[in-house]
Amino acid sequence: MALNDMADFASQQDWLGQMFQQYGLLVLSMLMAGLFAGFVAGMFGIGGGFVVVPALAAVLTVLPHQGGDEHIMHVAIGTSLATIFFTSLRSVQAHAKRGAVDWNILKGWLPWVVAGVIGGVALTSFLDGSQLKIVFGLFLIPLGLQFIFQILGRKAKVEENMPKGPARAALGSGLGAFSSLLGIGGGTPAVLIMTMSGVNMHRAVATAAGFGTIIAVPGAIGSVIAGIGARGLPAGSVGFVNVIALAAIVAMSIWTAPLGAAAAHKLDPVKLKRVFGVYLLLTSAFMLKDLAPGLS
Repeated sequence: MALNDMADFASQQDWLGQMFQQYGLLVLSMLMAGLFAGFVAGMFGIGGGFVVVPALAAVLTVLPHQGGDEHIMHVAIGTSLATIFFTSLRSVQAHAKRGAVDWNILKGWLPWVVAGVIGGVALTSFLDGSQLKIVFGLFLIPLGLQFIFQILGRKAKVEENMPKGPARAALGSGLGAFSSLLGIGGGTPAVLIMTMSGVNMHRAVATAAGFGTIIAVPGAIGSVIAGIGARGLPAGSVGFVNVIALAAIVAMSIWTAPLGAAAAHKLDPVKLKRVFGVYLLLTSAFMLKDLAPGLS
């Protein structure tokens, strides 16, 4: 009996060791991604998806799982949307304490953004992993250049005049669709729209964090529903949302998001945006590297 107990204990130890070896990389890398994602979310009013999606896609690709890489990008995007809810919520709370969030803008844009998110999630289910990677990589190029050179921000309007009517409906729906398609919180395009409409930069960044919360809820729910029944998903996945990665990222990002929000009001935003722009371009190159002859 004692020998059997020892054998069972050894078997359990082996199983735990295998699990740690298999998923330790996922947890550790997502903890680090969560630290960075939370900080940039608070600082720039974004959801952190530009950090989470490429990190998760890279790690899930090297982890052993059944079904190949068919749904890796779907899981990366769905999980990113789920983490954005917590990250953006913490970020917007931190900005709200400083009275910088414009709730009227969020209320006016909410229905159109949600409608766009639903359409974006539906479109994602019709694209394969390689197509999603290409879309993500290509979209990072103009955003990275914008962060570095501030091309669109130079001619911002002096008087505040946010889009209304059909223009708001079109922009809000497009913002929601693109964000859910890429697994991002929509903060970067939201900040551009607001600053070009004359909204103060600090208020634009603070309000953009709220867009991430709006986008994340229907986006994450839609990703879970879209992934139900899909085969070959990484362990710990509920639909296209990986709970293991979600818990690791959120554990760190909710801690660093307020730090990023505080830094946004103290540090030189121009230099920080240029550094982040370089990161976006490098991430784009990583996502698109398989398109270059001889690199795949």
